[in-house]
Amino acid sequence: MDIQNLIEKVLIYALPVIFAITVHEAAHGYVARYLGDQTAWMMGRVTLNPVKHIDPIGTILMPLLLYFATSGAFLFGYAKPVPVNFGRLRHPKRDMIWVALAGPASNFIQAILWALFFVLLRAFGVEETFFLEMARGGVLVNLVMWAFNLFPLPPLDGGRVLAGLLPRGGAQEFLARIEPYGFFIVMGLVIAGIVSTWWLRPLMTFGYQVIDLLISPLTALLR
Repeated sequence: MDIQNLIEKVLIYALPVIFAITVHEAAHGYVARYLGDQTAWMMGRVTLNPVKHIDPIGTILMPLLLYFATSGAFLFGYAKPVPVNFGRLRHPKRDMIWVALAGPASNFIQAILWALFFVLLRAFGVEETFFLEMARGGVLVNLVMWAFNLFPLPPLDGGRVLAGLLPRGGAQEFLARIEPYGFFIVMGLVIAGIVSTWWLRPLMTFGYQVIDLLISPLTALLR
């Protein structure tokens, strides 16, 4: 293991990852508060302080262990979930969709901002590899979080969206029953390559295309 290369990668990705996780979780809490549930707000979780959202195992230990175990080929981690009492939302079935979408939406917006940062760096003649790689990393990290969290299986955000869209009855009950095992099911699908092949890659390709389209006017202007 190249320790110097590891340290460089950690430094490059540290800021994008911290922002990606922090804003993602805070967005859930902010939208929940706006729609009627004060739980996250009262617990101090609607904040950009990353310490409030870091899970020692999921945010630090697991990614490091996976990095060393797979030589950087596979990384996975998670933050401390923001508490949301869906029963306190003004329209629980509908509003849970917006609360769930808030996190991935915040990541997509951050991906756009990192892409804009990259374009501006190049436009002003900045050739420092560290900052250029950080900008690229910011786009990548946030698109991964955006796409992965939209996977339609609880406890991921996509599972919450699916539960909100499905009619009340057997389908929702089925999702509720498998939720305690959802994390292990998702991990199994990730290790088997199903999530990356059939979900992450197509969605991220689409995400990159949308970002390229959105920033193309600025790119053309700065040429």
